[in-house]
Amino acid sequence: MSKDAQFTIYPLTADRWDDFERLFGENGACGGCWCMWWRQTGSQFEHMKYEQNKQAMHSLVESNRRPGLIAYMNGDPVGWCAVEPRENYPRLSRSRTLKKVDDVPVWSVVCFYIHKAWRKQGLMTRLLRQAIGYVHEQGGQVVEGYPIIPKKDSVPGMYAFTGLVSAFRELGFVEVARRSEYRPIMRYTIS
Repeated sequence: MSKDAQFTIYPLTADRWDDFERLFGENGACGGCWCMWWRQTGSQFEHMKYEQNKQAMHSLVESNRRPGLIAYMNGDPVGWCAVEPRENYPRLSRSRTLKKVDDVPVWSVVCFYIHKAWRKQGLMTRLLRQAIGYVHEQGGQVVEGYPIIPKKDSVPGMYAFTGLVSAFRELGFVEVARRSEYRPIMRYTIS
């Protein structure tokens, strides 16, 4: 990344929808998801892939929800981080691996999408750092993530959508539970 590059991150709002749409492209980032995977049951997701998921996300944004953060490099959208209160992601509660650890209210970071031209340049860590600040601004105290521990040195982007443990550790997240060999639950407590 050039020292001259202008990097900014903003919450996704209705006036930024076109940028989000441009970043996610025709495939909705991956397989028609449009970052709706964690908000739906498996059958709902299969039924709503692509255009219906796009419309569902657009409706969230139009209703003044801010479902995450969008990153820009020199004005172009290059990255995404989904972050909201955990209860906005019902699939987490249905997961044996990612079910609640305790009754502490948390904000969950469930998804990253980095444009392929900008991967492996530290954007995930920058988005995660900004997510912590955003949660703090919203009055949240605990940020929770569900990153993977790669089985190999390199992970295809579509498999790293929940983040990498190394990025979370770098920012001070600590493991609070592990019900799967490759997917811990990690938290950052805002002081």
